[in-house]
Parts: sequence; structure tokens; C-alpha cells
Amino acid sequence: MASASASASRGNSNAGRIANATATLYSDNQAFMAEIRKSLAFFKAISVDLEKDNQFEKVKELEEAVLELLSTWDDCMHFSMALESIGNSYQPKDELTDFKKLLEDEIVKIKRNSPSVPQNNPFFRQFKEAIWVKLQPSIFEYLKNVHHAGQPMPGEEQEELVMTSTQCNLLNIKCPLSGKPVTQLENPVRSTDCKHIYEKDVVVQYINSKKSTNVQCPAAGCPKMLERRKLLCDPLLLIEIDELRSQSLQTAPSTVVEDFTELED
Repeated sequence: MASASASASRGNSNAGRIANATATLYSDNQAFMAEIRKSLAFFKAISVDLEKDNQFEKVKELEEAVLELLSTWDDCMHFSMALESIGNSYQPKDELTDFKKLLEDEIVKIKRNSPSVPQNNPFFRQFKEAIWVKLQPSIFEYLKNVHHAGQPMPGEEQEELVMTSTQCNLLNIKCPLSGKPVTQLENPVRSTDCKHIYEKDVVVQYINSKKSTNVQCPAAGCPKMLERRKLLCDPLLLIEIDELRSQSLQTAPSTVVEDFTELED
């Protein structure tokens, strides 16, 4: 009896260490993904400037670089998903675990169930909306039908363009508890389980008030549970909030009214 209890205790301890290790790797990977996101925004800004100067070949080179970055982004996403899965479900066994193989097998399974194509990535769509050019294969030159702000891409309706241009990468744009927009949260955190975003003090108070180990996410229709240790402010979250803030400023109607009452006759 005592031996079984000690064995169970060691198993729980090992599982906890694995969960902590995967959480650390997950955080490091998120930081790397944040750098990729910054690079994508940088490439897009450069491409817009190049397009204005009719440097279409260089725009095409940057487009190919964006696709390479997005392929790396997909790999990082699969890696994060595999880490989460292992951290949440790993249970020690009698035999030694080959963690490298365990991680590789989990990544293969995730890729099989969630195949990704860089060209279908919403970030690539945003890049193409910022600037598009057409390649004429026969002479490998770009036609001078360049997209500028406000113009729909070929074969697309304006309404469709507006919808995709304002696409948000965040799961929720308001805190489910406080109702405040995420762009106004003083200390935003995101659940690593359900990906909903909260004001940290508010969600911690909510969890404490329940006096239970099983606290369901208050976001409408979300079946996931909340845990304080899984509420994090990862580097990617802050970048995504900044992007949403920039989008809001770009699409906000002008409310400035000039005062002409003091102009001389």
C-alpha cells in the first residue's frame, strides 16, 4: 500500500515536471513566433514602398520570403500544439520515455489532422491585400496593374475585401468578464487551453470566487476550464493586441471638427 502510494506520488511529480518543461518550451516558441510576426509586418511595409517605386521584381522576392516565413510559422504552430498536448496528457510509465520520438510523433499527427498551406495563411492574405502584382510567366515581368489602398484585388468584390482586411487574429476582442475591449486591458492574459483573453486581476478574482478546482471559462459556449497557472501574457498576445489597435485606428471614422469661428473675415 505504502509502495503504491509512493509510486503514485513520484508519477505525479514527474508529470508535473514534464508539464513545467513543456510550458517553458511553449513560451520560448511563442517568443520566436512573435519575432516572425514582426518580420511579416516589416516585409509588408517594405513591399508597399517598393510597389510605389514600381520595383516589382523586389516585391516578388519579398513575397517569396513571406511564404518561407509562413512555412516556418506553421512549423512553430505545430510544435506549440504538440508541446501543449504532451504537457496536458503525459503520464509516466514503467519504461523510459523517448521524449524526442514522442514529440516528433505528436507533430506528425497534428500535421496529418491539420494540414497547412502557407498561401492560405490569413497573414499572407493580408500581405496580398496590402499590395498585389501579377506575374506574366512568358517574359517574367510584372504587369503594371498594381494594387493601391482602397482598390479590390482582381475578381473580388469590395465587400469581401473589407471583410478580410479587418480580419482579427484574436479569439475575442472583449474580456468576457469585464466587457472591456482587449485593446484597453491593463494586464491582458490568455488561457493556454481555450485561447480566450482576460484582464488578469478580473479573471483571477473570478477563479478565486468560485472556490472550486473546476472553473469553467465564462466565454459564451466555451467548454474549457480555467487554471491560474495557464493564464499567460505571451509575447505573441501583445503583438496581436497592438495589431488590433492599429486596425481600429485605421478604420475609425474621423470625428475631428475644425473650428472656423475665429477666422478673420
